[in-house]
Amino acid sequence: MNNQKIAFIGSGAMAGAMIAGLLREKLAKPENLFASDPREARGEELRQKYGIKAFTDNNAAVKDVDVVVLSIKPQRLSPVLEELKGSIPEKALVLSIIAGATIEKISMGLEHGKIVRTMPNTPARIGEGITVWVASDAVSDSQKEQAQTILSALGEEVFVEDEYYLDMATALSGSGPAYIFMFMEAMIDAGVHMGFPRRISEKLVTQTMRGSVNFYEKNDVHVAALRNQVTSSGGTSAEALYYLEKAGFRTAISRAIWAAYQRSLELGREKKEHVPKDQ
Repeated sequence: MNNQKIAFIGSGAMAGAMIAGLLREKLAKPENLFASDPREARGEELRQKYGIKAFTDNNAAVKDVDVVVLSIKPQRLSPVLEELKGSIPEKALVLSIIAGATIEKISMGLEHGKIVRTMPNTPARIGEGITVWVASDAVSDSQKEQAQTILSALGEEVFVEDEYYLDMATALSGSGPAYIFMFMEAMIDAGVHMGFPRRISEKLVTQTMRGSVNFYEKNDVHVAALRNQVTSSGGTSAEALYYLEKAGFRTAISRAIWAAYQRSLELGREKKEHVPKDQ
């Protein structure tokens, strides 16, 4: 990987996380990483921070590279595909992290067949993410290994054979951190409401979340069994869980994830796109 040239089209937060991860894991050299963004200031920021090469011209960024990472906003996809059509090197692998953008749309738009579609999530920024990905038939085994190596710099990765899993992953793990953060926020605010100083409430909730996940991972049992272990008959946990069930907690979570899934499908179908100025 150290000799592979990788171009990022769009250099927002996730692209920055991928660049940081590749360098942190020593999977790429700064001089072989290129980032293209219409905001010259953003390119200069990444150049100073990581020593990479910055561009404002997408076509110049992808010239003679081995991997092209599409990391733009979904609304910017169509004009960027039109701009890059026919410009991707034949040997290059195109790796997309754009929500709702299908392999077919990207392939047709670029006139290029070697496409890997991925769905990472926010914890990837600190190397603790989970990325679900799928490859087109034109992607070789060596390119799949290449994609796997790049994605491993962001945390865990899961390869799937069918593309329809990507929209599900968008709703479950891609948007998942937002659900977790809202749940944490509600617990912290409840602690403050009871009388804890906010800093203590934050510490109690954060460690409870972290410890619960670690405890689950070290016990080969269903999560329901662990929940039962801390729920004594007639106790405080039982009372709290009864109220959550009565309030429709499970149904709300399930419906929220389903709504995110439907929105992911809509993003893939939308033809008329609002085009903002930045990538």
